[in-house]
Amino acid sequence: QHGKVPSRVRNRSCSSPAPSSDTEPPGDRCPGDGIQVQDCSELPNCPVDGSWGAWSPPQPCSVTCGEGLQLSFRTCESPPPKYGGRFCDGMSTQASVCRSPCPVDGFWSGWSNWGECSSSCIPDGRVPVRTRQRSCSNPAPSSSPPGRGCQGDDSQTENCNHLPHCTVDGGWGSWSDFTPCSVTCGVGLEVSVRPCDSPAPKHGGRPCSGDGRRTRICTTSVHCPVDGMWSEWSQWNTCKFPFGERNINCKQLGGRQTRQRECLYRAHNGSICTGESLTETRVCYDVNGCYLKGVWENWEPWTLCRPPCGKNSRRARKKHCKPDYSGYSPTIGRQKEKATFFGKPTADCGPLPTEQKVESQPCLNIPPCP
Repeated sequence: QHGKVPSRVRNRSCSSPAPSSDTEPPGDRCPGDGIQVQDCSELPNCPVDGSWGAWSPPQPCSVTCGEGLQLSFRTCESPPPKYGGRFCDGMSTQASVCRSPCPVDGFWSGWSNWGECSSSCIPDGRVPVRTRQRSCSNPAPSSSPPGRGCQGDDSQTENCNHLPHCTVDGGWGSWSDFTPCSVTCGVGLEVSVRPCDSPAPKHGGRPCSGDGRRTRICTTSVHCPVDGMWSEWSQWNTCKFPFGERNINCKQLGGRQTRQRECLYRAHNGSICTGESLTETRVCYDVNGCYLKGVWENWEPWTLCRPPCGKNSRRARKKHCKPDYSGYSPTIGRQKEKATFFGKPTADCGPLPTEQKVESQPCLNIPPCP
């Protein structure tokens, strides 16, 4: 028996005699107990079979997500087995299935194709770029429970270095100040320029249009000295005998002739003309209007064929009859000055024609006209 020692009991009754109840005063009850209990301490303890206590609350799930187990425990202590009593029947542990969704971490999709470059050519100062994208969708991160997002950037940019440079057309810069007057006397020019550098043309760009130079007239209060300038020589005058009025026309007598020029335009203390004198003299023969024996010159080169195509094309050449001056001395006077022939004589080369001969012939291998 669990908890207390077995006992045995004996009884006695208050009956020898029993107290009177019908006397005055009534009789007293017997002193002491009418029952006596004695422990049976010499007996062995009774066996106590074990009995299960209550199940404990379920333990946490064995996994943080997905499918796992929750365990509950109980102990054989209500009461525990004693004195050879039986242990509790059954399991001290029970399991139940527990389920919770696992978080899904995000993962990148593949990169998209590169987009178009932001420009079709490379301008000065900044290289165009192109971009491509990817999304955190392979898979996307879960929201409950929250999964980790994808690490890194969702877009990528690169320079479009393969493009040609953009053409840069030239632009004019600012005009410079006008230069000082180009002359210290008279009328001159002042000049202003502007550079084609805002910007300068590059990579096949067009140069600046318009003028890069401008001028304006400037006038000084000082007259410029004007140097003298020779006029053209006059025509040679008639060839005359230098001593007296002797006629030398068509005669093999030497004469002289002169021509003149002037020093023109000199003003404001300019330099006088430099060089030879105002008059030039030469020795001569007066052959004007004279009839002289003639000699034929060599033939001139052939002309081009006329017409240049088709039939009846011909070419020609000619030679002239020139006066024969072989009877005249090539020099005149003691100084042996070289003689010139003044005037226009008539040369006689024999039978007509007397002035020139012309020769003509057909042209060969002339192409037909188109």
